[in-house]
Amino acid sequence: MDLGIAGKWALVCGASKGLGYGCAKALVEEGVNVVINARGDAALQTAAAQLRAISLDAARASGQKAVEVLAVACDITTPEGRAAVFSVAGGPGTDFDILVTNAGGPPTGDFRDWEREDWIKAVDANMLTPIELIKATVDGMAARGFGRIVNITSSAVKAPIDILGLSNGARTGLTGFVAGLARSGIAAKGVTINNLLPGKFDTDRLASTHQAAASKSGKEVADIRQLQSAQIPAKRFGNAAEFGAICAFLCSQHAGYMTGQNILPDGGLFAGTF
Repeated sequence: MDLGIAGKWALVCGASKGLGYGCAKALVEEGVNVVINARGDAALQTAAAQLRAISLDAARASGQKAVEVLAVACDITTPEGRAAVFSVAGGPGTDFDILVTNAGGPPTGDFRDWEREDWIKAVDANMLTPIELIKATVDGMAARGFGRIVNITSSAVKAPIDILGLSNGARTGLTGFVAGLARSGIAAKGVTINNLLPGKFDTDRLASTHQAAASKSGKEVADIRQLQSAQIPAKRFGNAAEFGAICAFLCSQHAGYMTGQNILPDGGLFAGTF
């Protein structure tokens, strides 16, 4: 299926590895120019090189021009970081057609141990930063008649996890905001906003939650991993490539009638009708 987005520009945050990288890779494979962002420069440059290689291979096979892959290592949660992304040489400024917001989850733990500053950091990274990125790009999308915004949140929005209280709270706040904005006047101007709520995907974040669960229970990490995968109806953890494919579809021309939705790729783990 041709997703109809070749030649467009996407900003993909947290794209040096894991789910963010999976989304960037899927978009590059569809001929989308990307600006990728993460804090760590070394890992980000490695990811950019891999994406450029993928693009060159595709270009040789199709005879088409390779896409642009620009990398900006910065803290996207700061005004300075966002300014760096929007001013990168060769990029589209704020005129992105596609925005994929993504930030590493806040620390696990017990809410009794968290101070106000812990909550502020969580809300800033996982709610306010996506809102700032949307604010900077959504009106331009609406003026051009096309825009796709995908927020990578968490399955914890649907089924809260006790040790992820900071994430539960901050990401649910973003979800509520998006529910209203997605149904405002931008929907009639070709702009959609949806959330992707990953379940248990085989990423560094999952490894950290396994370690936290092991520490809390006294079990081995390998035992926690085996127990959790066995609880998933699909009997496995997800992978970044399949997550990226879902993201790319939500960014496509074919998903123009889908907005304000919370998509839950979790292998069937959430045991609910809705």
